[in-house]
Amino acid sequence: MRLSLTAFALILSACSPAFAQQPSGPASPAGPGTQAPAPPPFATTKVEGTENVYVFRYGGHQSMFVVTPEGVIATDPIAYLRPQAATTYIEEIKKITNAPIRYLIYSHHHYDHISGGKPFKDAGATIVAHKLAKEHLVKLANPDALVPDETVDEKRTITLGGTELELVYVGRNHSDNSLVMRLPREKIIFAVDFIPVGAVPFRNMLDSWIPDWEESLNRVMALDWDRLIPGHPGPGGRLGTRDDVKTLQAYMQDVSDAAKTAASQGKCWDTAMQEIKLPKYQNLAQYAQYLSGNVERYCSHWARGY
Repeated sequence: MRLSLTAFALILSACSPAFAQQPSGPASPAGPGTQAPAPPPFATTKVEGTENVYVFRYGGHQSMFVVTPEGVIATDPIAYLRPQAATTYIEEIKKITNAPIRYLIYSHHHYDHISGGKPFKDAGATIVAHKLAKEHLVKLANPDALVPDETVDEKRTITLGGTELELVYVGRNHSDNSLVMRLPREKIIFAVDFIPVGAVPFRNMLDSWIPDWEESLNRVMALDWDRLIPGHPGPGGRLGTRDDVKTLQAYMQDVSDAAKTAASQGKCWDTAMQEIKLPKYQNLAQYAQYLSGNVERYCSHWARGY
């Protein structure tokens, strides 16, 4: 059975909230209120102002790759439950360069971002991740999430074809093994899941470390960068800025303060999840869906010490 783009978008919206939040664009000539066509299933975009930095999007996930004369540095295969995403990713790279894929860097160990590494490995790529990511993946033994060949502790710089890519561990946040990937020359970072752009954190902040997450954001802000490529598209597909991180920091602090007050009044979890509203953030994507879940996570911290 073949699906129309509209049907595809409806299915994708149900399983990928970040993608579903993308603006539909201006009304079509058919009349006011008519939705613009759904975006294509995947896209590859060169980052404006750079010579060799690209974003590959498949559905509601995206990755960064860097092209150099000596080879390609790719990140997250984003092929969880859709093996075609990894092969499409490689095909898109080959449209740009004949250089081999030298590295595949995992942002963190969660399957939705790093499943599908085998085609990259078969192409000769060395897989690199944080050392804790390797520990998780060894224990989980998921054949679709390959164990990395090399690991990073606090920091490592990969130099290839005149390009430097820093892999920086900023502490526990959305996971205990997230790497920030920084291109010093371009002042661009790739950071996945723990810095949503123009959105609130996902659901009840699954697998999150509180209050370490807030400290990791301080460490990100201490780095030298101007633009952020997120692991899920920002509003309109835009890149993130330092102001996006500041907004996230303020939001998380306000949720934390509200949950702490609720905990002291014995209102955690359910009552707090229903009563706490932060209307100044209502324009952030996923606010209506996930604020209560975010409150639940902070209630767990302040009411139970989790």
